[in-house]
Amino acid sequence: MNEMAKDLTLLGPEIAMLTGALACLVAGLANPESGRKAAPWLTAAALFSAMVLSLDWHGDDIDVGPIDGPVLFSYGIQDFAGYIKLAVCLVGFVLLMVAAAVPSQLGQVLAVDEDDAFDPGQSLRGEFFAFFLFSLTGVMLCAGASDLVWLFLALELTSLPTYVMVAVSRERPGAQESAVKYFFLGALSAAVFLYGFTLIYGATGFTDFAGIRAAVVEQVDQTGSISMMMLVGVVLSILGIAFKIAAFPMHFYAADVYKGASTAVTAFIAFVPKTAGFVALLSILSLVAWHPAADGQALTLPGPIFHLIWWMAVLTMTMGNVLGLVQRSVKRTLAYSSIAHSGYMLIGLLVGPSLVAHTGPGSEGVSAILFYLVGYAFGTIGSFAVIGCLRDRGEEADDFEDLSGLAEKYPWLAWIMLLSVFSLLGMPPFVGFVGKVYLFGAAFDAGLWLLVVIGVVNSAISAGYYLRIAGACFFGKPHPRVERVLWPGRRLGAGIAAFATLFLGIFGSWLIDAAQSGTLPEVGSATPTEAQVQPAEPGEPSARIDASAAPAPQARR
Repeated sequence: MNEMAKDLTLLGPEIAMLTGALACLVAGLANPESGRKAAPWLTAAALFSAMVLSLDWHGDDIDVGPIDGPVLFSYGIQDFAGYIKLAVCLVGFVLLMVAAAVPSQLGQVLAVDEDDAFDPGQSLRGEFFAFFLFSLTGVMLCAGASDLVWLFLALELTSLPTYVMVAVSRERPGAQESAVKYFFLGALSAAVFLYGFTLIYGATGFTDFAGIRAAVVEQVDQTGSISMMMLVGVVLSILGIAFKIAAFPMHFYAADVYKGASTAVTAFIAFVPKTAGFVALLSILSLVAWHPAADGQALTLPGPIFHLIWWMAVLTMTMGNVLGLVQRSVKRTLAYSSIAHSGYMLIGLLVGPSLVAHTGPGSEGVSAILFYLVGYAFGTIGSFAVIGCLRDRGEEADDFEDLSGLAEKYPWLAWIMLLSVFSLLGMPPFVGFVGKVYLFGAAFDAGLWLLVVIGVVNSAISAGYYLRIAGACFFGKPHPRVERVLWPGRRLGAGIAAFATLFLGIFGSWLIDAAQSGTLPEVGSATPTEAQVQPAEPGEPSARIDASAAPAPQARR
C-alpha cells in the first residue's frame, strides 16, 4: 500500500463525516419539507460509515496516532486513534437520538415548515446536524493529529460548532447569553494554548510530534532537563486545553452554559469537547514523557508539570463536588458533576501509559482514561436525556421539583435516571464503578496513594447530590405541571445510554482483561519485561523504565 493510499485510509472516517455534514447542509436547503427532515438520517448514515471505516479490516500495521499505548478492545482496532474514532461514532449515535428533535422545537423551523414560500435563510435543520458532525469530526482529527498545527485546527473544529449549537438550541435570551460567554472564554483558552504551541515550536524548532520528541530527548541528553521555554509552552498548553475539559482554573463557564443550552445540546458539549481535550492533553504530554530516551531511560513528567496536573486534579474534583451539593438546578448540578469527573480523569494523566510494572490493567493510565470517558459519556447522556424528556408548562425541566415523583408518573424515565446517576456515582455493578477502579488502581500502582484517597473522598461527597436526584425521582410527590414530551428517539437514546452503563459495568472489565492479556505495544517501545521496570517509590511522580533494549520511537508522518 503506497503512502497516499495509507493516508486516505487513515482519514477515511473523517472524510465520511465531512461528506455527511455537507450532505446535511444541502438537505437543509431542500424546498420539500421531507428533504429537510432527511438531515438526521444523513447524519446517522455518516456515523455508520465512519464507524465501519474506523475498523481496520486489512490487518495492515499502520501507525496512526501520537500514542501507541494499549487499547481496550483489540479486535479490529490497532491503535489509540482507532479506538477514539470508534468511541466517537458509537456515542455519537446515542447523542443523535437525543438531539434529533432539537430543530423541531424551534419556532423559526416550524414557521419555515408551514410556509409555502420556503426561505432557505430561515432554515436551521441542515446547519444544526452539519455542526453536529463537524464537531465530532474534530475529535477524530485530534486523535490522529501528528502536528501542533493539525492539533490546533482539530481542537477549534471541535469547539466552534458547539458555540453555534448552544446559541440556536433554545429560543430564550439565556441560550444566546450562554453562547456568547462560551465563545469568548473559548477564544481566550484558544489564545492561551496556541501561545503554548508557539513556545513549544520555539524551543524545539519543530511542529511535528516526532521532531519535537527528538529535540526534547536531545535537550535532556545535553542538559539533564528540558528547556524553560519548552516547559512554559507545555504548561500554557495544559491551562488552555483545561477549558475544553472544564477543569480548574478554566471551569467557571460550565454551569451557566450547561443551564442555558438545550438539554440535548448540553449532553453533547458534556462529552465531545471533553474527549477532544483529553486526547489533546495525552498528545501534548507524550512530547515530554512516556517514551524512551537515547540514554536508555524513559522520560517522566517534569516536576512542574506533574505538580500542576496534581493540583488541577485535586481542585477540579473537589470544587466540582462541593459546589454540586448546593445547586437547585439539576442541569447545574450535573455541570459540576462533569467538572468533578474531569478531575478524576486528570489522575490518569499523571500515571500515563504503563509507567509501572504490569500488575494488571490498573497500571495503565491511558487505557483507564479512555475507558472512563466512554462510561462517563453514557451516564451523563442518560441523565440529561431524561431531563430533556420532561416539560414544565412548555419549558424544559430543570429544578429538582420537576423530577419529584417521576417514578409514579413515568417509571421508565425514573429508572433510567437511577441507573445513570448510580453509574456516575461509581456504584457497582455499573461502568462508573469499573472505571474508577481502574483509574484509582493505576494511580495506586504508581505510588500516588494520597491522590487516590482524595479521589475516594470526593466520590463519597458526590453521593450527596446524586442520591438527591434519585431521591427526588422515587420519593417525592409528582409535579402536576410536568409532562413527558412525545419524542420516542430521545427516550430510546436515554434507555440505550442507561443500558450501556450496566452492560459495560458487567462486561467491561472482562473486555479490558481480554484486550490486555496478550502482548501489547508500549509507547514507542516493546512491552518491558519485569526486570526492565523500576517501580516508583511512594510519593514519586512516576516510575522509570529501563528501555535500553527497546527501539527508538518511530517518526510519524
